[in-house]
Amino acid sequence: MADHVDRVLAQWAAQRPDLDASPMGVFGRLARLHRLAWAETHRTFSAHGLDSASFDVLATLRRSDPPHRLTPTQLMRSSMVTSGAVTQRLDRLEARNLVTRTRSDTDGRAVQVALTDEGLALIDRALPDHVATEERLLAGLTAAQRDALADTLRTLLESLGDTADR
Repeated sequence: MADHVDRVLAQWAAQRPDLDASPMGVFGRLARLHRLAWAETHRTFSAHGLDSASFDVLATLRRSDPPHRLTPTQLMRSSMVTSGAVTQRLDRLEARNLVTRTRSDTDGRAVQVALTDEGLALIDRALPDHVATEERLLAGLTAAQRDALADTLRTLLESLGDTADR
């Protein structure tokens, strides 16, 4: 069965047979998948009054050891949010009483970000819905296909320098 990207590749093959456009097959599908997945996860996050960056900050705090507290730098390194977005997200989440920022007990210059009870309750409600959305998006793959895809994507990311410590 052919998809949209197959049609694009066939057009390039006809118009530029001298060019190996096969990388477009991977990146075109990744881009289309990202758009579809973003739309679905956006709906899930919106149902909980969140966006993807806010969800990521709350989820990063939630998956850290109790008392679910990190510095802004640790948050940036552990989340999928850029450094510039962390401060903005924290401002918004703090205004909604989902996180608090306090001075560290051990270093008065350092700030600690923690989930409030309300923030913990919200992420604990949103997380199962998010996982269910991702499960639904992956329903067309077998467990073995999911594992193979995850392994292949990990290998590609590592080859581009994206490792656990980045």
